[in-house]
Amino acid sequence: MYPPRLITTPVIWQLSQRFEVITNVRQASITDEIGIVCLEMQGKRSIIKEVIKWLEKLGVSVEPVEINVIES
Repeated sequence: MYPPRLITTPVIWQLSQRFEVITNVRQASITDEIGIVCLEMQGKRSIIKEVIKWLEKLGVSVEPVEINVIES
């Protein structure tokens, strides 16, 4: 979940430029107050952990979701 101050920031693009991961937006809902994105990431587990730390430092709330939940 994005806080209001990051709604217009291209966070996913920045993520793709900084880290060697493949991203896929599975679902998104954006309003003036909040942005909720279900983002699939593929890459080394250590890099994905770095991505999560980076996102949390920006103020993005990250909740990991198992792939089978997304596919069903």
